[in-house]
Parts: sequence; C-alpha cells; structure tokens
Amino acid sequence: MKAVVYRRHGGPEVLELSERAVADPGPGEVRVRIVVSAVNPTDWKARSGLRAEPGAEVPETVPNQDGAGVVDAVGPDVTGFEPGDRVWTVIAAAYRPESGTAQEYTVLPVSKLVKLPEGAGFDDGAGLGIPALTAHRALTVAEDGPSRLSPGALAGRTVLVSGGAGAVGNAAIQLARWAGATVIATVSSDEKEALARAAGADHVLRYPDPALGERIRAIAPDGVDLVVEVAMGVNAQLHTEVLRPRGTVATYGDDRGTGTVTLDFGANLFLNARYQFLVLYTVGEDKLRAGAEDITAALADGALGVGEERGVPIHRFPLEETAKAHAASEDGITGKVLIDVGPAD
Repeated sequence: MKAVVYRRHGGPEVLELSERAVADPGPGEVRVRIVVSAVNPTDWKARSGLRAEPGAEVPETVPNQDGAGVVDAVGPDVTGFEPGDRVWTVIAAAYRPESGTAQEYTVLPVSKLVKLPEGAGFDDGAGLGIPALTAHRALTVAEDGPSRLSPGALAGRTVLVSGGAGAVGNAAIQLARWAGATVIATVSSDEKEALARAAGADHVLRYPDPALGERIRAIAPDGVDLVVEVAMGVNAQLHTEVLRPRGTVATYGDDRGTGTVTLDFGANLFLNARYQFLVLYTVGEDKLRAGAEDITAALADGALGVGEERGVPIHRFPLEETAKAHAASEDGITGKVLIDVGPAD
C-alpha cells in the first residue's frame, strides 16, 4: 500500500511517499481503508519535533491524527464493528508511529474508531475529529455547566468564541448553537466574519478593538458564561472585562507562543473565574468517548459539518502531495486541509 512517512524531524520536506505492507489487525483491533485524511496543527508540530533537535531521527512514522474511511477487516474478539462500516478516527497517530491516517490502510483499536452516521460524509468525519473534540471539551468544563452536549444543554448561556473562523472555533460555534447557546464570535476580517456567520454565530465582532470588551458587554450585560479561547495571552485582560462571576475560560491555544500567560489575580479572584487548560492527549478516554458520542449525535442531527456552507472552506490534496498539505496548514490557511487517500467505495 501507499503511505506517507517521515524518519526524522523537520519541515514538510521530510515527508515522503513510500510502500508499506498492509498489516493485519490483532485482538481488539480494526483495519480501516482510509478515504480522507486531515491535517491539523498538531500533525505538523509533531513532524517538526517541537522539543527535539532539528533533523533528529525517529522511528518510521505515518503522520495525521484525523481521518475517515471504511472498515476493511476486524481482529479477534472485536464486536461493534464489521467490514463495510464507515468510520472516523480519534487521534489515530497517537496509537503507535505507523498508525497515522496518511496511508491507504491503518490498524487501530476499537477505542479509536467511531461510526459515521447516515448523512455524514468522509470529509465530515476526517475534518471534525480533533477540532470538534477540542471544542466539545471546551464547552463542557464549566463548574455549573453540562458535562455532555445535546439540544438544549446550553440553553440560556452565552458563549464567547475567540477566533471564530478557526477549526476549533468553527466547531465550537456549531456545537454551542446545537446545544442552544447564544454565541458571540470574534474574528479579524470580513472574510472570517462571513465564515463565523455561516457556522451559526449569533453575533460576530471584530478584533483588534480597544472597545471589544464594551461591545461584548452590550450583547451580554451580565457577562458571558464561557469563553472558548485560542489566544490566551492576548485576551487574558479581555476575560476579566467580559466574564460573569463564576464564569469559565477554556483555553487550548496561545497565539503569542511565549509559553507564559499573565493573569490579573485580583480581578480573577473576585470573579471566582475558572481557567481550564485542555489538550486531547491527556484528557482521558472517558472524555474522548463522551465527545465522540455527542459529535456523532450532532452529525446525525445535521447540526455539524465541514464545507463552505458551514464556514469551513476545504483545501484538497492528493496523498502524494501530503507535504504541500502540511505546508498549507503550517502557513495558516483558513479552512480545512484534507488529503484524498482512496476511493469512497
């Protein structure tokens, strides 16, 4: 089979198309024929080796956590999946170096597979994995909020989504609206405003703006219940201006990239503010499973998806151009980078 691999850390140029043997699934494992693979920032960060020496050698590794395809074979003792099932993957490349989705077949444990509901396409399954799971976690960490999402779960609550045109921001808007929240999104351009509105945001505000806090308070006079934050350091002061008492900031990113965030102790103290830092790799299998189930329900309801009409422009690449796909994501292209790996049927 064809597979994209890298054997050392570095830029997109370390990715190469190669031939690998098709592995058989073992006990508790399923082999999936990948139709669509997706690129997320975590994929090119892992490839580049953030804390490794440039050029450091690694075991032969297949990149990309997210993907969707068709069950090809099941291992011993596997129940719940059978050949022909359409599935999407849950952080596939974290299983072992050769389990990423930038290849024609991958073998994964059943815990890393979720069935695609009727009406949801392979683009949806591949394009929503990490972003939607991250958004789900962000929307379910408030002390007095729901731990699961469903229609009405966030009714009466106001959610502020920072960077509403990003992949996680877009998924957060769609999921929050499905759950009944009022959503305020912030964006930096007219193009991104259109994308946030397509996702379903009730209000879209522009940044940078020294009066942004006042504009948010005009929409939510009592303060916002929850902030889904991609730029923690930049917006730390804004949180104290717009958060209601006992409100929550769920943060998964820091655009400054310094690794250091400064918080106003007194302002946050009297707000009883809660800060939840989140990353999927250590969140726990129970949280991943809950998120996958709720995302699948939203997909089945037609409330979640990717594509221009959902505010997620698609950028497609063939498998042999995976390096270009990684470069596009790394350059900050707006929308979702997808890789066509194999036929849908």
